[in-house]
Amino acid sequence: MWRDEAATWQVARRSTAETVHMLGNVDVVHGLYYLLMHGLFDLFGPGTAVLRLPSVVAMAVAASCVAALGHRLAGPWAGLGGGLALGLLPAVQFYLQEGRPYALVAAGAGIATLLLVTLLEGRGRAVHWVAYGSAVALGGLLNWLSLMILPAHLATLLWSRADRATGRRWTGAALAATTCVLPLVLFSRSQSAQVSWIPPLTWHMLIGPTILLVIGCVGALLDRPRARRLSAAAVGLPLLAVPQLGLVGLSLIQPLFLDRYVLFSLLGLALLIGVAIGAAVEAVARRRPRAAPWVLPVVMAVAVAALLPQALAKRSPASRVDDVLAAAGDIRRMKKPGDAVLFIPAARRDTRLVSPDAFAGLRDIALARGPEESGTLKGTEARPDRIRAVMLAQRRILLVTDAPGVARPPATARERAKTSVLRTHFRPVADEQARGRRVTVYERRTGAR
Repeated sequence: MWRDEAATWQVARRSTAETVHMLGNVDVVHGLYYLLMHGLFDLFGPGTAVLRLPSVVAMAVAASCVAALGHRLAGPWAGLGGGLALGLLPAVQFYLQEGRPYALVAAGAGIATLLLVTLLEGRGRAVHWVAYGSAVALGGLLNWLSLMILPAHLATLLWSRADRATGRRWTGAALAATTCVLPLVLFSRSQSAQVSWIPPLTWHMLIGPTILLVIGCVGALLDRPRARRLSAAAVGLPLLAVPQLGLVGLSLIQPLFLDRYVLFSLLGLALLIGVAIGAAVEAVARRRPRAAPWVLPVVMAVAVAALLPQALAKRSPASRVDDVLAAAGDIRRMKKPGDAVLFIPAARRDTRLVSPDAFAGLRDIALARGPEESGTLKGTEARPDRIRAVMLAQRRILLVTDAPGVARPPATARERAKTSVLRTHFRPVADEQARGRRVTVYERRTGAR
């Protein structure tokens, strides 16, 4: 369980009142997701399977939506190929098994896009417009950056030359969804410091999106839309390109460029890959009809073999920055009665919050107010001078911090005070590092003051 999942875990185990209190201070963008996970933990009990299963199910829904879209717009082979392709994409492999909201956002985007296609094909009714607006709003409440699906869908409407009545109904549904999400957008701006760690956009970061757009454009060029039918390119290419380019544009104003924020755009890529597979099947069928059914199995077998190292890597603990549970195991082995514990930075307290039993008997000497009481993820700590005084009264201190490969220099006065006291008045006597976390035991130097 890495640090992001640890946030889900600890918040989902709080009461609804404690969660609402916290959302007023931090992480309001994930508020709906935390409340959902709180309900699931209440029903089924806390566990890593319960933590991650919603993401698995959600991405299965998203893949089903891609398959349905491909089948409608480009034929059964395109649908089956697109649905299977989505599950093989490395980024999807990463997030479909993680206890965070991004797979759920992708499912919402898939449902909304499928409803839009139904409406553009003239098979929808008023209830479909309500369902469309609700799906977009739900995705926006899970992550408001998913509202970039609306300009993508607008591009589809313009590409397909939808009539004015359809345009008016879409505008009404889009405005209703945006109105539902707007309070979250405005309130979350007060918590923008949470994303201050995201680095500024660089040319290097654009390599991945560029490759995805090139693949998508190839699939769009291979699309052969049926007469009087909406084309797969008109749906898939905007769904892929608009969120990617939109995130690039936003990142020029404020650094926000993380692939998970537009994970749902990969549904467009998968749809276009399905179109390419469908075109390949049709091309083979014209020359060797008996060989045509083997095109998809062969393509999938090659793709699975080529991506197998990636798939295995995405499922290993090393694929994440750290492992909260590994540090808890080290604490169990290294602690002694009367020891104190420190965390640098304070966010590494997530190890204790996820595995409180491992820290039984240890005094968290820097903590002033706990996370639930303070309405925060990590609690609030005492002033630097107070932390220094309490540290100097200890004989042994266990420090939980980041491993050297991911550690950052002390960024706050509290962190610098902790580091200074440990370096000057204590000496390390034991040190363990495991999967991005480090636990060091310090003992007071003889004669130190």
